[in-house]
Amino acid sequence: MGKPTGFMDYKREVSKEIKPEARIRNFEEFHEHLPKEKQQMQGARCMECGVPFCQAGMNLCGMTSGCPLHNLVPEWNDLVYRGNWQQAYNRLKKTNNFPEFTSRVCPALCEAACTCGLNGDPVATKDNEYAIIENAYEQGYAAAHPPKVRTGKKVAVIGSGPSGLAVADQLNKRGHLVTVFERWDRPGGLLMYGIPNMKLDKRIVQRKLKIMEEEGITFVTGTDVGKDIKAAKLLQEYDRVVLACGASNPRDIKVPGRDAKGIYFAVDYLSGNTKSLLDSGFEDKKYVDTKGKHVVIIGGGDTGNDCVGTSIRHGCKSVMQIEMMPKAPDDRAENNPWPQWPKICKTDYGQQEAIAVFGKDPRIYEATVKEFLKDKNGNLKAVKIVSLNWEKDSATGRMNMKETPGSERILDADIVLIAAGFLGSQKYVADAFKVELNERTNVKTAPGGYQTSVERVFTAGDMHRGQSLVVWAIREGREAAKAVDESLMGYSNLVIQ
Repeated sequence: MGKPTGFMDYKREVSKEIKPEARIRNFEEFHEHLPKEKQQMQGARCMECGVPFCQAGMNLCGMTSGCPLHNLVPEWNDLVYRGNWQQAYNRLKKTNNFPEFTSRVCPALCEAACTCGLNGDPVATKDNEYAIIENAYEQGYAAAHPPKVRTGKKVAVIGSGPSGLAVADQLNKRGHLVTVFERWDRPGGLLMYGIPNMKLDKRIVQRKLKIMEEEGITFVTGTDVGKDIKAAKLLQEYDRVVLACGASNPRDIKVPGRDAKGIYFAVDYLSGNTKSLLDSGFEDKKYVDTKGKHVVIIGGGDTGNDCVGTSIRHGCKSVMQIEMMPKAPDDRAENNPWPQWPKICKTDYGQQEAIAVFGKDPRIYEATVKEFLKDKNGNLKAVKIVSLNWEKDSATGRMNMKETPGSERILDADIVLIAAGFLGSQKYVADAFKVELNERTNVKTAPGGYQTSVERVFTAGDMHRGQSLVVWAIREGREAAKAVDESLMGYSNLVIQ
């Protein structure tokens, strides 16, 4: 470790957020990062623990503790402190294909498991990661490095989200010829169209995609495999196929009035918004405009929060967010000790902005929608919600949800955005390749494996494990790439962790 007393000598300091009133005027990223000298002090705070929980990535009580990629966090924190930025980049890239993405959108599982956080503030690992990768681009370390030797083996990757890109990046490094198929007009999948620009600037995504192209990866966009091109054709032309299409089958809300005009799935709302921004700066009007509208969002999590922030940027008249679960505690409960993931209430950027604009938190907890109310023309005008009680079943010990009698109320709503999660992958791709699905409609494999029920067809990411984090998608992509490589070559020298 660089400085044994660093965690006592320096206080935690992270990038500052532009104030909500200013940042909602555009769709730009809104963090002001520390200069290099101050960032090095943050690296000094890392204690290089005997047991570095930050890089463990283990499951504790159903939640992940530490980085699923097993990033060598203490090593590159120390290298940041010493000012050895190039070696810090080399160690970071050993386990993470896309630190430019995770340093922006990851919830920092590493920091939640940091030993410094047990009795104080955790090391600013996420900001250190950002500083390493952005410095690497500035200095040219992150430039394209095409493989020197090609194997002649061809692999098709279906889907260009984080898992598909990780598969492609790993297999290309190995020397295989990789083609990535994407149904959207731009590659990037979730990274391009599922995450709003203010969280992940699309120039950052395009910057990395350009490097991947320079390294020899081919991207074929506007091609919906299973519809525009047959599975049999790909299996004939490629030695292996990897399905990495994500979990893009949204969960619906089936209550009376669902056919009202003005109800959208969050995934469609967010993707349409970003596409219009990239295509025309919103001039084409091909997005759901919330200006002057009452917006109700059904569901919490990152997607619900992103809908709040996007609606506010377009000038909505009001925004409310309906969540079925109770509000989490503000501090750790006794049954949720470190290094478990802290199950505490998080007020994210969208909720912060709602508080600044409308003077209150937009979330309504322990509630659900009973009915969508329409006007005479079939347009949405309001939603009827009801409060919920969570009661423990004495026989099973499970918590059951029950409506509270007499608690119904009406919320004005011109637009409803359904952000209730996803049920799994869209079935037509799986059907095209005739791969088996499990009970959760994810592509079925052997436990811990990536080979599907069809020979030469593999899977990775949310299509395999269900809706999850970008960091998990990258981990899955790396493991799937190793499995593909072993099937092609009989062995693999690809590093997972």
